[in-house]
Amino acid sequence: MSPSFERLCAIRQTLESVLLGKEATVRLALAGLLAGGHLLLEDLPGVGKTTLAQALARVFGLDFGRVQGTNDLLPSDLLGLSMYDEVRRELRFVPGPIFHQVLLADELNRASPKTQSALLEAMAERQVTVDGISHPLPDPFCVIATQNPLEQVGTYPLPESELDRFLLRLEIGYPPPEVEKRLLAGEGGTAALAALRPLADAAELRTWQAAVRSLTVREALLDYVLSLVRETRTHPGVRLGLSPRGGLALLAAARAHAFLAGREFALPEDVQAVFVAATAHRLVLRGGEREAAKETAARILAAVPVP
Repeated sequence: MSPSFERLCAIRQTLESVLLGKEATVRLALAGLLAGGHLLLEDLPGVGKTTLAQALARVFGLDFGRVQGTNDLLPSDLLGLSMYDEVRRELRFVPGPIFHQVLLADELNRASPKTQSALLEAMAERQVTVDGISHPLPDPFCVIATQNPLEQVGTYPLPESELDRFLLRLEIGYPPPEVEKRLLAGEGGTAALAALRPLADAAELRTWQAAVRSLTVREALLDYVLSLVRETRTHPGVRLGLSPRGGLALLAAARAHAFLAGREFALPEDVQAVFVAATAHRLVLRGGEREAAKETAARILAAVPVP
């Protein structure tokens, strides 16, 4: 058993002690971070989305920032702006909250489409451009956005281009009754979060991310991923399937899942474990019902033979 695997097991168990009863969600969130991707947490208020984001940042000792999505939130409130420095007699850039290693964009779909689109460059290129000048973002850099169900008042649907920048979309859901009883008794949640201490640092996370990128993927697994991608494009219920970037995202998430399992190579079971979370939000269905995309992705997964 490698030291990295033991450390990651300890990190996973610590996160599970904060988000009680949600082991699968914790594993996928960790995989997303190790793959260097961004996470979209979609669920009802009060189920632990913000707690999970804060716990991920704290357990890795990462700089954490938060911005609250509202309909009057401006792009400059997120990215920063140039202000005139009277002492130096020049424009000076004042960074916004996006200049953190982990940015929690809480209730992103309450922000206007213009503000939502301000995240695109940052998420894709790890930089922001203000007044024609590009500013690099920290490394590592991860956006963890939350959104409420679209039927709630005051929400704007995230466009396809924005959804495609998120490596994984996760749902938390209500806890089982026995777990909710533990929460009511004071276990987990904010109390456990307050006591959480870093178990790794940014340098170690960058090392693990590099190891994930170099993880072995055999040709048979590439063919399996390709078959899944093609099935999304030909499925009768799907109008727009996965793009090449979607296929790369699926493979990156599978690599990270294998790394979390302590393996130096990815298997079909890793692809299966991340498939719905990595693809459902990227599918555009013929009926337009986004809430049915998860079920459609599961059917696509079941339709493709496993090598």
